[in-house]
Amino acid sequence: MKINARRANRLKLLVLAALVLAACAAYLTVDVDPKYLDFAMRLRIPKLAVMLIAAFAIGGASLVFQSVINNTIVTPCLLGMNSLYTLIHTAVVFVAGSGSVLAVNANAAFAVDLVLMGLSATVIYGYLFQKTHYNVLYVLLIGTVLTSFFGSIQSTLTRIMDPNEYDSLLTTLVASFSNVNGEIIAFALAVLAALVFVLRKDLALLDVITLGKAQAVNLGVDYDRCIRRLLLGVTLAIAVATAVVGPISFMGLIIANLSRQLLKTYRHSQLIAGSALFGMLILVAGQLIVEHVYTYAIPISVFITVGGGLYFLYLLLTKRRV
Repeated sequence: MKINARRANRLKLLVLAALVLAACAAYLTVDVDPKYLDFAMRLRIPKLAVMLIAAFAIGGASLVFQSVINNTIVTPCLLGMNSLYTLIHTAVVFVAGSGSVLAVNANAAFAVDLVLMGLSATVIYGYLFQKTHYNVLYVLLIGTVLTSFFGSIQSTLTRIMDPNEYDSLLTTLVASFSNVNGEIIAFALAVLAALVFVLRKDLALLDVITLGKAQAVNLGVDYDRCIRRLLLGVTLAIAVATAVVGPISFMGLIIANLSRQLLKTYRHSQLIAGSALFGMLILVAGQLIVEHVYTYAIPISVFITVGGGLYFLYLLLTKRRV
């Protein structure tokens, strides 16, 4: 039975991968005049690469986060990375202006986002873990407080900001796949690859960690160290995804739970792959609809937020019934 379940899950993952490839092919070729194929590819391939990177980072980080917290209806945005992102961009425009290098240059903006969010995640959550004696629930509570704190500062800055500066700021506070350059893609890939390499041993222990602290310790796992490293990895991965495309609040909640419902397994190697593939499919297909049906009138983050909110209510109701 277990062998049949593994084969069924592998088949499901292959189908998901095929759907992702079909969505990618459609995104690259729909409404493309053969005369301008090279020009279209120069525009669309970087966007596609960014979507795949963001989906991988959010999908993997969200599923790991839920497993560490032992709750399937939470999302890494509770750690405050989205609010910190909006605060950083608002502060840059408020202090330096919308015409500054930090606001205009994509490489500089990405570097500032990644460095500040990465340092904040490492310092704040590393310190919190020590102070709370590695109590994950306390860290979640403090993360929720930090989200409100960052949001309050950002709201205050926007109220006293010049209206013209605020108007230019709004476009950077929603998820966007426009004006992407190759240097950012290479940098983001390098950071994610290094993160996966450093955490590879901790990720391999996820199946054991989800059994509970007592069971994991009895099996020889340094539970507190693994939890600390994994949560820091989650915040850094979300920081990379947010710095690349902007905040997508409910994305992780949707794709992690879809992966769990589809695969119904405890093996995190399959669950993480399923979550990443679901994210790629949603982002690529969603962006295809945004560009060719709604002609950029509505950003994809709006659809994800609305759909994620409804899906969250569905999960709450079904959990209660169970």
